[in-house]
Amino acid sequence: MSSTELPFVPPANVLPKVGTVRVAEGERLRSVELPGVTLTMRSRPPAREGLPPALFMHGLGGSSQNWSALMALLDDSVDGEALDLPGFGDSPPPDDGNYSVTGHARAVIRYLDASGRGPVHLFGNSLGGAIATRVAAVRPDLVRTLTLVSPALPEIRVQRTAVPTGLLAVPGVALLFTRLTRQWTAEQRVRGVMALCYGDPGRVTPEGFRNAVQEMERRLRLPYFWDAMARSARGIVNAYTLGGQQGLWRQAERVLAPTLLVYGGRDQLVGFRMAHKAARAFRGSRMVTLPDAGHVAMMEYPETVAMSFRELLADAGELGAQKAARAGRTDAGGAAGEGAGTNESIGG
Repeated sequence: MSSTELPFVPPANVLPKVGTVRVAEGERLRSVELPGVTLTMRSRPPAREGLPPALFMHGLGGSSQNWSALMALLDDSVDGEALDLPGFGDSPPPDDGNYSVTGHARAVIRYLDASGRGPVHLFGNSLGGAIATRVAAVRPDLVRTLTLVSPALPEIRVQRTAVPTGLLAVPGVALLFTRLTRQWTAEQRVRGVMALCYGDPGRVTPEGFRNAVQEMERRLRLPYFWDAMARSARGIVNAYTLGGQQGLWRQAERVLAPTLLVYGGRDQLVGFRMAHKAARAFRGSRMVTLPDAGHVAMMEYPETVAMSFRELLADAGELGAQKAARAGRTDAGGAAGEGAGTNESIGG
């Protein structure tokens, strides 16, 4: 190992417990063991039985908690679960140390295949948006609809405000950053993250800020925290350089599921100008632009994102199918959201 790399991280089964993950009222956590990876799933009971399943995926440095507000608003429309990607939230690192977009996508596919919940309404933010795009392209049978909030898709001209995050991918930078910021408090770190990710950090409630500080304190005690950050950042950069059928824009063009795109006008990590390119790439997609939102619109404006998703359901005929199912019209119940694609190796 080069001296510029992060220190060795022990296997998941010997990692120390560092604290309890916050669970909001009405939510529950469970751990799912799969070959090579263990995932923590956050869910809340749906308002009624028979709702279609949904799966939510967070971005770099985030966790399933990023979706709590939106899941609560959509519990009358979907049976939602949000996962902690390997190495984030309460999920331990993957056994093989693979934090690439492809590695994360394989973990998601592995879970959906094992659970039998697919096809799902698939949501992704930032890194989670790149993962969701790849899953929808290579396994269309697993995806009913696709909702992407500021997806991390390749940009030729990256915003200057996004450069420090990209630099985490450079070997040695994460280790240097940890040394330079050793005296920073969790509160200082959270303020920095919110200034980068929110269009208006003032929208964060005092309770929300306290919860974020507590979560940051917990994460900083994890021995693999910076390793997961650096390797996942490297995974995004590597995905940006892939061409051919594995290129994310090429895969976006192959997505068959009805797609909702959400972009923030004050996003400092994903360029707002990418919204129109994404609208062209994802066939027949709906686009919502929020001028005052930053990188995490589902946290800043969950009501607007929820309303836009319901409009996507209506356009896709999903709402009608749900009503028919509740009325006992079994002839319509199986028609909504059935995947027509074939199973395909994810490659990469």
